[in-house]
Amino acid sequence: MESPKVPPISIENAKILFRNFSGKEGKFNAKGLRNFCVLLEDDLAQKLIKDGWNVRWLEPNAKYEERRAYLQVKVRFDKFPPRIMLIKSKGKSRLDEENVHILDWAEFETVNLIISGYSWDVSGKTGIKAYLKRMYATLVEDEFEKLYENVPDSAQSALLDQDDDEELPFDL
Repeated sequence: MESPKVPPISIENAKILFRNFSGKEGKFNAKGLRNFCVLLEDDLAQKLIKDGWNVRWLEPNAKYEERRAYLQVKVRFDKFPPRIMLIKSKGKSRLDEENVHILDWAEFETVNLIISGYSWDVSGKTGIKAYLKRMYATLVEDEFEKLYENVPDSAQSALLDQDDDEELPFDL
């Protein structure tokens, strides 16, 4: 039996936390599973709970005075890879499975997301899993990064200028 179609969720100016785009093994993550969590506004959280999404709650702490709803979002590149765009003042770059890990430590100005839902039914239990469909992440850039963004990478050009017969002065 085919799962019912779940409409995607769009979240502008998303606040993301517990990032693991690299799929690193940890206390709460099996090796190879890429994911992150997104904070939800209360009205959206209540709608998602009603629809069957697995919304969880953060208890109040030093950063948040009230309980905050969040949704864990899986990032998979096998069947339907997400389109992840990294945006800087100079332009945008598409991230793939090989380089998406850089998002684990990036500082974001804004993040806009589209999340797909997959409805599941196993042994009488049902729910909706969240998967990343699109992500547009604008990086924070300081004044020096903007100042030097057009300076060529001399190490990279030195590698490209080498003759095939000539040995490099270092190991690659």
